[in-house]
Amino acid sequence: MKYESIALFCGSSEGKEPIYVQTAQEFGRVCAQKGITLYYGGAALGLMKAAADASREAGGRVVGITPHFFSNQSVVDQTVQDMRVVKSMSERKQEFEKLADAFVILPGGYGTLDELFEVLTDAQLGLHHKPIVVLNIGGYYNHLIQLLNHFNQEGFLRDFHHQLVTFVDHVDEIFTQLEQYQNSNDPHWLKKIKNE
Repeated sequence: MKYESIALFCGSSEGKEPIYVQTAQEFGRVCAQKGITLYYGGAALGLMKAAADASREAGGRVVGITPHFFSNQSVVDQTVQDMRVVKSMSERKQEFEKLADAFVILPGGYGTLDELFEVLTDAQLGLHHKPIVVLNIGGYYNHLIQLLNHFNQEGFLRDFHHQLVTFVDHVDEIFTQLEQYQNSNDPHWLKKIKNE
């Protein structure tokens, strides 16, 4: 299946290791090369800016979505032509989920995990059927993988929900996973929990 847009969730910091910025830049360039629109948080900081700048420099289309309360001077990237301003962080996540064909997660902190778990929960509930791919560059998300495995082993995460998120080690694997994606959710389970 062809994906025309990706929502990127990642840090507004660069992190301690140069590989984080380098990987964000590589991801942005590949999006541009493949003609994929990149939706991101609109920040003039961190991995968000690294990916967005690299995509634009390679001729890609970049769309920022930012809540109105962020400072235009220090946080919001004023060089992004298509910057959409929303009322809240929650509305921003809703826009990402509505607009993007897929979700990609690079290293980040609280905000990145908040975005990841929102789209994961909505996928679990059948509110969308879009792929979610986490780039585990340098083993950054190893502990998260262990935690999700623990959820599964302890009976709090069904196998078919555990498989809704894919972890990869390299940028090129992201796009391979998108092309091969098949939603793992169980339609019989969804029928039992939803009024449809």
